[in-house]
Amino acid sequence: MSRERFVVHLPVIARDLAAAKRFARAITRALGFLPDVDPGETTVSEEDAQFVRHRVFCDTRLDGGRRCPRPADHDGPCGPAPRSMAGADT
Repeated sequence: MSRERFVVHLPVIARDLAAAKRFARAITRALGFLPDVDPGETTVSEEDAQFVRHRVFCDTRLDGGRRCPRPADHDGPCGPAPRSMAGADT
């Protein structure tokens, strides 16, 4: 039986885009143990402009098929999240 992909929209309240991205990262990390969750495709949008999506994670493919876990538009090279970011919500 083949499976289809769906997008789950979960509205949250945040004071600004940066806070919404931090919340999305926390939710994604909390659900990371689920094999069907695709963290690299996590995006955030304003409620009244859902067609304008802001990527949360970099999502560049790394060696071994893994994806860069660093924030979108990060400084420096792709790779594992720096130790200071590993548990942070930034």
